Order: sequence, then C-alpha cells, then structure tokens
Amino acid sequence: MKARIPKGYSGSGSPANLQQLARQAQKMQEEMDAASTELEAKEYTAAAGGEAVTVTVSGGMEIKKIELKPEVVDPEDIEMLTDLIMAATNEALRSAATEKEEVMTKISGGLNMPGLF
Repeated sequence: MKARIPKGYSGSGSPANLQQLARQAQKMQEEMDAASTELEAKEYTAAAGGEAVTVTVSGGMEIKKIELKPEVVDPEDIEMLTDLIMAATNEALRSAATEKEEVMTKISGGLNMPGLF
C-alpha cells in the first residue's frame, strides 16, 4: 500500500513551512512584548464607597495612588476604611488583568502555550 501525502504538502517544503511558522511565532512574541510594555505603562483606577476611596494601579500591578475623602476617615471605624481600600484596589487590579488577558488573547488568537508566550 502506497502512503498518500496530504494535498499542499511536499517533503522539500517542510523546512520552509517550519521557518514560516517560526517567523510567525517570533512576530507574535514581539507583538505581545510590545503590548505588555504598553499595558504596564497604563493606569487603572477604581473607586469604592461612593468614590470615598479611589485607588490607581499600573498595568504592572503596582499601586500608584490611594485617595481618601476626609469624611471616610473615621477613627472609630478603621475596618470599614480598610475594606473600602481593599475593594477599590482589587477592582483596579482586576481591570488591569482583564485588559491584559484580552489584548494577549487577541494577539495570540486564543493560542495558549505556557512558557512560549
């Protein structure tokens, strides 16, 4: 029985196909690196408690600024203040992570290869 070669495939074209695939992967990696750098420079802001607490984080997941309205600072209720700070911080971090995931998925076309990209 004779083996059939799939249409459009030739043994001599194989290295060229691998080179093309490698170029595409390299281009995708470069696009992802550029997008990652751009996203890390962005800032994301979220508020809690009717904007009594506002937190700004970077795309690099670092807290850049915390703003508190004076009326939210109650020495008798520090727990509420810490809860508001955590809520605003977590929301800002979620926004940054979600945008990064969306951008990377768009670039990679949904390809998920841990360690490669």
